[in-house]
Amino acid sequence: MRPLHLLLALCYVLCGSLLPQLAQASTSVTVIRQPAAPLIDKVLVIKSRNQLQLLSGDTVMKSYRISLGKNPRGPKLREGDQRTPEGFYWIDWRKTSDKFNLAMHISYPNREDLARAHQAGVPPGSMIMLHGTPIDEEYPEWYFNSLKWTNGCVALTNHDLREVWGLVKDGTLIEIRP
Repeated sequence: MRPLHLLLALCYVLCGSLLPQLAQASTSVTVIRQPAAPLIDKVLVIKSRNQLQLLSGDTVMKSYRISLGKNPRGPKLREGDQRTPEGFYWIDWRKTSDKFNLAMHISYPNREDLARAHQAGVPPGSMIMLHGTPIDEEYPEWYFNSLKWTNGCVALTNHDLREVWGLVKDGTLIEIRP
């Protein structure tokens, strides 16, 4: 017998004797499931604590330190007042941002905000976002996390915002409290 034929015959015998064991092994496969990410049904911002919480029902699943507008006390009254709004809104869309990495839009102004601005005869403002921090060679990211520096938005570290981005879906309620 040629060496190649001998090798093929040997493989056939070995594989044939292993087939029953392989068939038995394939029926005992265990599937390990990763736990699903928690369903986040509300984002809560507590301005006085500089804190953003992700809630599932009444349970706080995650909590983050945030930076707010330069004038953080009180609700946003008008465009340019550098205040972060207070009230109930929605996370309604998101985008990548050249200036702040990732950004998630807050549906400000709501009806109450519009009525208040209309009564005062001023524009209410717009484009309030949850966003990351700038990548700046002169100032490291931790520097921004210790300041009141936004124009009314809610800022998180880029790492934290990436996590929030993955856990919070568009259409999620966001409540901003004093």
